[in-house]
Parts: sequence; structure tokens; C-alpha cells
Amino acid sequence: MARDRRDTYYWRAKDEGYRSRAAYKLFQINEKHEVIKEGDTIVDLGAAPGGWLEVAKKISGGKIVGVDLRRIKEIEGVETIKGDITSDETIKKIIEMVGEGGADVVICDAAPNLSGNWSLDHARSIDLTTSALECAKKILKPKGHFIVKVFQGDMFKEYMDKVRESFTFTRAFSPKASRQESAEIYVIGKKLLTAPLKIDDKFDVTIKKIGSKGNGIAFVEDFVVFMQDEVKKGENVRIKIVDVKPEFAFAIVIGRYDEELKENNEE
Repeated sequence: MARDRRDTYYWRAKDEGYRSRAAYKLFQINEKHEVIKEGDTIVDLGAAPGGWLEVAKKISGGKIVGVDLRRIKEIEGVETIKGDITSDETIKKIIEMVGEGGADVVICDAAPNLSGNWSLDHARSIDLTTSALECAKKILKPKGHFIVKVFQGDMFKEYMDKVRESFTFTRAFSPKASRQESAEIYVIGKKLLTAPLKIDDKFDVTIKKIGSKGNGIAFVEDFVVFMQDEVKKGENVRIKIVDVKPEFAFAIVIGRYDEELKENNEE
């Protein structure tokens, strides 16, 4: 006999008028991590049947857009797009709806069609969530937030690292409304980074000034980078980025060209 999937959250969703039990996952994620706030513009990727759209509308009350390959049954106050999130045409439609400034939050509770082969299903999940991440980076406003469902497996850490490259704050969270036996987990990325650099990038820079705390300061495309090593104003160095914040980054010095030049002249 098939397992009865009608648990407490299933019946609660029926009683409270939500389209799916998944509604409570978003409530719990937001209660813990405060991703969505009143008035936010939200885009839900892979939104059918619409359970998260209903919650997003209730929490935010702002502009809500749902995107899916399938048609989404009408929800009052919610706009929908029937399209593929990897398509440039779909991205263009989303931006037209939310405005050039972008969305405050992108959410995605989508899951791939399951085959029963765990390795295959995990790979499909990572592929889908990677597409969601790339879409989110195109439609989010600077410092925007991201929530996505991922199936755990051997590629999960690599995916988390990708999210960390793009957001200031990244966490994995399992809401109580997820079934105990489920391998799903939700990745939360807060404050989209729009810096012209990322962790582990390397640059040749000139130290332009020394800050009030003694940190050397350089610029990469007008973006402020603080040195964690002792440097002098005017020194030419090669740096490696070790941390990125919305307004600035930190770097370590991995090469000092002035010293190399001096050594070559002495030879």
C-alpha cells in the first residue's frame, strides 16, 4: 500500500486554505531568517501549483510574480509567467513585470521530475537549483535575497560554495514542515553581492592610501579593498581577495613588486 502522505501540515493547509503543505515551509524559513519583509517585490521560480505564491503575497503584500513551465491557477494579486527560467525571453518578461530595479527576493521550491535513482535525482536537483541561482542573479536588485530547495548529496557542498560567492550571508536550513525522511534542505542567500570581484580573485594593485586603522586601501574598479597585511602608500602589490562585503572587500598580499624590482636592480 502506498504511504499516506496526508500529515499534519497537509490537513492544516486544507483547513487554512493553502494550495499545498509547502506553504508552512516558507513561513518557517522566513520566521527564522527574515528574508521577506512587508512591501517586498518577490519572484517565485517553478511556482506551480502556487503554495509559496500565496505565502509570499500574505507576508509581503507587494508585487508577486510566479514563473513556471505549467500554467498557474489564478491567485488574487499575483502575476504569472508561463516560461522557462533559463530562457532570455523569460528573464526579459520578469524584469518587465518587476521593474528595472529588480526583485527584492527570489524564491524557488521547485523539484525535478524524480526517477527513483537517487544519484540521478540529486544531479537533476543541482542542475535545477543552479539554473534558479543564475536566474536570481539576473533579476535581483543589489543586496537582494534568495531561497531555494536543494536535495542533499555529494554535489551539495559545491552548490553551497557557488551561493556563497554571490551572497554576503549563506545558510542551509531544514524547516519543521519538511518531512522527516526527506533529503530536501533549503539554502538561504542574503544580500546579493554586486562587487566586481569575488573570493580567491587575484589582482595587481597600487596602495592608494592608509586607513584610520592602519589598513592599506586599494581599489578594483572603484570598489574598496582593505589589506590585511602591512603595506605602504604607493606600494605596488599582488593581492588575493579573502572576503567580500556589499560595500568593500578584504585581501591578503601575495606579491610585492617593489621588492622584486629592488632585488633585480641589486643583481
